[in-house]
Amino acid sequence: MAKDKKVVFVMVPFLAQGHLGQLLHFSRLISSYNIPVHYVSTTTHIRQASSRHQGWDLLAHDNMIHVHEFPIPAFLCPDPNPNAPCKFPSQLQPAFEASVHLREPVCKLLTSLSATARRIVIIHDYLMASVVQDFASIPNAETYTFQTCSCFFTFTYYWDYAGRPIAADDQILQELISTEGSLTPELLALGAKQEIHVEKSSGEIFNTSRAIEGHYLDLLRTLQVTKKHWAIGPFNPVDICQKPNKKRHKCLEWLDNQASSSVIYVSFGTTTCLTDKQIHAIAVGLENSGQKFIWILRDADKGDIFTGDVRKAELPTGYEDRILEAGQGMIVRDWAPQLEILAHTSTGGFMSHCGWNSCLESLTMGVPMATWPMHSDQPRNSELITKVLKLGIVVKGWTRENDLVGSLQIANAVKKLIASKEGDEMRKRAADYKNAIRESVAEGGVSRLELDSFIDHITRE
Repeated sequence: MAKDKKVVFVMVPFLAQGHLGQLLHFSRLISSYNIPVHYVSTTTHIRQASSRHQGWDLLAHDNMIHVHEFPIPAFLCPDPNPNAPCKFPSQLQPAFEASVHLREPVCKLLTSLSATARRIVIIHDYLMASVVQDFASIPNAETYTFQTCSCFFTFTYYWDYAGRPIAADDQILQELISTEGSLTPELLALGAKQEIHVEKSSGEIFNTSRAIEGHYLDLLRTLQVTKKHWAIGPFNPVDICQKPNKKRHKCLEWLDNQASSSVIYVSFGTTTCLTDKQIHAIAVGLENSGQKFIWILRDADKGDIFTGDVRKAELPTGYEDRILEAGQGMIVRDWAPQLEILAHTSTGGFMSHCGWNSCLESLTMGVPMATWPMHSDQPRNSELITKVLKLGIVVKGWTRENDLVGSLQIANAVKKLIASKEGDEMRKRAADYKNAIRESVAEGGVSRLELDSFIDHITRE
């Protein structure tokens, strides 16, 4: 039932895959209250978000989710560099900087909507605060900052920045690793430009659940007493919707023929670019582990994923044919349906870079992780998974150095997660978290109550 058709939402995600997808999922949740949502980005990034969308039918919501694609001047991005000293995807920085060109068309959209809406609610990525800054001149518009990272990362980031003003009686906090060097100076400078605009935000939205991060949500609220917070996640669906007559991905058909919890899924996300030596070591490690696997072997995203050549990683001679013929594994070089892979009963573990999307999707589907953080929030997410929730093992802890992880280390991590008593115990704990997360988003659950609270807040008279 409609809460208030005179309220409209505008979603403004940052120009990177992990950000585009989260706010598209959030659009689904908001539209379920019969509130119209306007999802905006560049022409290129709308195409990217649409082509990679998964888990629910976007077209079934086209009467409530209105997609706006704005052309911007061309931006030239270098190819991903596997030998870069920092694993942060600096090749995307020109695309990030190009987001400034969205300010004018977004302002025009907001002005147009303001003529017929009682209230415009703008949900913007932290790094897009400057793009929506003109909302301040529109009397019936208000903004909310979307924090794309885990609450654990967000709290510890602000806590460190403020000089750790709250005493840490938490052993995890006392032993936090330094993540200096996990971000480039260019991204930090872009973030600094947003601060003056973020101050005008009416609150913060988190894609997380108290079932996972309740303690750190409470700590964050203690640290930021003047801000409203809503923990509404996970935004991604907990039950996968299959489009009628849609052909399933070949890796899902392969999974159908594997034993329960016997396969490790290996994927390092859309921003990781590995060296040829590291790819070779992963290949050898996976094969020598003796365990079944699906490996998503793609290069990192470019600024425009639809143009130019894509580097094809070289594997040992005959490797792909050998592991496929032996029934041990499958290499996937295109975009893969990660939610569906994690939801499959044959998937028993996930080797991951620990981006928050991947962590949350793995938690939602009850799959423990082998963590290998590369940059940004990923080192702290790894600590959340392995130390706080105890749902993972470390393949490689984060360091500033681009060290080679050997095949033996990889093989041992895979065997430990998939074929050991410790791995079985993690799967049991992961199943408990999966159930708790599902309860949290169901009617009366903690995440659902926070979403209801947010809707009540923005539809207030």
